[in-house]
Amino acid sequence: MAISTDVRSARTFTPKGLATRERIVDAASRLILQHGVEAAKLEDIQDAAHVSASQLYHYFDDKGALILAVIDYQTEAVLGAHRPALERLDSFEALEEWRDVIVASIDAQRCVGGCPLGSLVGSLAESDPMARAALAESFTEWERMLCEGIERMRDLGELRADVDAAALAVGILASVQGGLLLSQTRRDSASVRTAVDMAISYLKTLRP
Repeated sequence: MAISTDVRSARTFTPKGLATRERIVDAASRLILQHGVEAAKLEDIQDAAHVSASQLYHYFDDKGALILAVIDYQTEAVLGAHRPALERLDSFEALEEWRDVIVASIDAQRCVGGCPLGSLVGSLAESDPMARAALAESFTEWERMLCEGIERMRDLGELRADVDAAALAVGILASVQGGLLLSQTRRDSASVRTAVDMAISYLKTLRP
């Protein structure tokens, strides 16, 4: 899981302060996803969060620190949406239920925005090493949940005993991310459904 911003900053805040901080992070998350990291200016974030510059800098030393908080925020939002289905993953039926969660999620947003974590990678991976490392942790946690589900399928006899669960988790997650990108581009969830269905079809060739 991504390192929490509380650990990064080692600061403590009152309940009111935490609420203000959360409002800033929520506003920054929305603006960054809508306009990109560079276009989301601190002044715009202040206006959206209804805070002053001094308040913003009370909680975040600079924009880089705020971006790390946004990564934590989006990581919890994305993985929180997937976690219930992945924690139940122990069969092909459960895998198809997870696919339906993905498709329903992108349909609900009309295929706008794609994956928040994937979008942040596109904006930050080459320009911000700390952000890239934080995002790598987020995807590693997503892979871990998938890997554990595949291991449960293997242990229950749904898959062969010799399958490489870790490698399969990477492949499935890559299919999801590629499908989400195409669905975002085409404004049609069919792409991500097809991508995940192909991954499931491959897994079915690994039955005992």
